[in-house]
Amino acid sequence: MAWASLFLMVIWASTTLPASDSTHPPTPYRCNATGCTIHNAYGVWGDRKNCHAAIISYPKTEEEIRLAVAYANHNGLKVKVVTKFSHTIPKLACPSDRDLSMIISTELHSSTVVVDAENLAVTADSGVALRDLIDTVEAAGLSLVSAPYWEGVTAGGLICTGSHGSSWWGRGGAVHDHVIGINLVVPANQSQGYAKIIRLEGRDELLNAAKVSLGVLGVLSKVTFSVERAFKRSISYDFTDDGDIENEYISHAKKNEFGDITWYPSRQIAAYRYDNRVPINATAGDGVFDFLGFQSQSILLTKTIRATEKAFESARNIEGKCTMASTFVRSRELFANGLKNNDLLFTGYPVVGHQGKMQTSGSCLYSPSIAPDSCAWDPTIKGLFFYETTAIFTASRFRDFILDVKKLRDISPESFCNIDIYNGFLVRFIKASDAYLGQPIDSVVIDFNYYRADDAKTPRLREDVVEEVEQMAFIKYGARPHWAKNRKLAFFGVQKKYGNFSKFVDAKRRLDPQNMFSSEWSDEILYGREGEKSDGCALEGLCVCSEDRHCSPDNGYFCSPGLVYLEARVCRYSPSSMHT
Repeated sequence: MAWASLFLMVIWASTTLPASDSTHPPTPYRCNATGCTIHNAYGVWGDRKNCHAAIISYPKTEEEIRLAVAYANHNGLKVKVVTKFSHTIPKLACPSDRDLSMIISTELHSSTVVVDAENLAVTADSGVALRDLIDTVEAAGLSLVSAPYWEGVTAGGLICTGSHGSSWWGRGGAVHDHVIGINLVVPANQSQGYAKIIRLEGRDELLNAAKVSLGVLGVLSKVTFSVERAFKRSISYDFTDDGDIENEYISHAKKNEFGDITWYPSRQIAAYRYDNRVPINATAGDGVFDFLGFQSQSILLTKTIRATEKAFESARNIEGKCTMASTFVRSRELFANGLKNNDLLFTGYPVVGHQGKMQTSGSCLYSPSIAPDSCAWDPTIKGLFFYETTAIFTASRFRDFILDVKKLRDISPESFCNIDIYNGFLVRFIKASDAYLGQPIDSVVIDFNYYRADDAKTPRLREDVVEEVEQMAFIKYGARPHWAKNRKLAFFGVQKKYGNFSKFVDAKRRLDPQNMFSSEWSDEILYGREGEKSDGCALEGLCVCSEDRHCSPDNGYFCSPGLVYLEARVCRYSPSSMHT
């Protein structure tokens, strides 16, 4: 065993870390003489108590990853993998607090991308950034068909949690459904050197487990994606009345290969995205999709927006928030959501550009740390702070969910300004998958963001309506949560929503029999464990309230039934109840 080589890249936390690239947001781990703290890009979690490891490793090659896993296995360490990005909301990357733990960073395992043009495939080191992967593929005259809208992910990280774009066509919108091979480093017995590299491809059942692994099966070292001959896309938006959205979403998905819909309930507006591929040589245009929300924002402006929203929350001024929402939606329409003709300005529809420039965004990632702008959610500037809920519906059930939301909107239209300030409801489409933790049937996805207080015990203005929507989705309509997003309550009972969940668990027993890659945090998500209820637990989505104390009675928020979904239990403001 080459233990000497191993010690060269297993680093105790007091050792100086590799230099960062001086971009926003910062690398998601900080180390000193007492260990490493892992955090996410939003600053939602990351402290000594909740997310800490004693050792960090920076392997550059697949063999060095194997040696790191072998070292951990031989020494009885728990392991979690981290990347140069960290936009996962649940604590999937947090090591177990009860055990001596090690984190393996793929930041330096990012040098190799091999394009196989003849077989229409590309293989990348797991730490390769999505933008680097796309640019390399495009330079070879090919295109990666599916990608998430946010490019701040790595080749390994983006498939681990089911990242996706939008499509019911071909292989579909989920990136893992374009994966045709994975190299996985897993524990092994002493005679095999305590760790081994296995290649999963073809009809290997373990590939269906590893495609969406949540990081609990082993370390992804290389990922092979299918690609296609290079193509362009043509995109147009139509901001129109939302009156028939419940009858239009299926036909929209079937008619538009990459189509989506953004719904702004408080404004009664639906923005339909008409998005299809066009021939690369027969269609003029060098456009780019630089999504407004992912562009660098002035730090001063971001702080002002946050301060304004906090002031409206404190004053219970929902009208002010609705003014913000109206301004936001108008700007989205005026600037075409960030589409630019010929890589400069938006001058009119359609916007036509190469696939690599149209499928994913993230220009704020490349702002120098000394610049006066950054990603709007960068915790180092105390900018925007929000929750993100992503619910994945069986396609046929989504219509009734829309109708319920419309009923709730008609009762309290101004309450939806809390969502429309950010991005409304983003509606996308994912095809049925063979991955055990992928979607079992053609599905519709909604993403929505909303204000989060600085203090976890501070209730939010009109939070009951958002909580009712959340419970409608996951409880009434049985929606499945996106594995990398959501508040804890979205995962309650999640294992019952996947017919192949037991196959995933069996694969985990085979690949990681000692649960070396699990922690209480990842188990909490994977197995949907609720935990004990406590005072204020509903405010952060740690529970569904059943008693007033789970809300904030001192601030006038009491556990109440829903307005449309009567079985919901939400924290509603009722100042008169404070004295009863």
